[in-house]
Amino acid sequence: MRILVISDSHGDQWAVRQAIEAQPGADIILHLGDGARDMEDVAMSYPHKMVYQVRGNCDFSSGVMIPYARDEILEGRKCFMTHGHLYGVKSDLYRITCAARERGAEILLFGHTHVPLATYDDGLYILNPGSVGHGDGRYGIVDITPAGVVVNTVALRY
Repeated sequence: MRILVISDSHGDQWAVRQAIEAQPGADIILHLGDGARDMEDVAMSYPHKMVYQVRGNCDFSSGVMIPYARDEILEGRKCFMTHGHLYGVKSDLYRITCAARERGAEILLFGHTHVPLATYDDGLYILNPGSVGHGDGRYGIVDITPAGVVVNTVALRY
């Protein structure tokens, strides 16, 4: 299973569409906040995709009540997804990794910093896709297979 992870689109629906089009095999799209309205609008064009969202610190006008954090079981793996601002991720990752472990997550997904990160730490896969709508435009990929989990970040092609 391939999962597309997007964060921090900040009004750039074109970038969100570009990321989705670049990963046609991804049946699940996760948006990690700061652009909830972007994802809501774009998702209507992809009714065959499953979309999960969390609210970011800049998501004030979303018409749908979106949680700040959520747990999802995807292909048998527990994922903890949040924007990250409530966990101080611009300072360090201690609080957010503790929260993920307390929830029993195997995969931690967050945004907010606009800095891409794909790593593994003692049983926890950690992915921050960066910002799809700022800088060089990045998104993340989570591949879950019987052999294991792989997390990566990818630059948009312009």
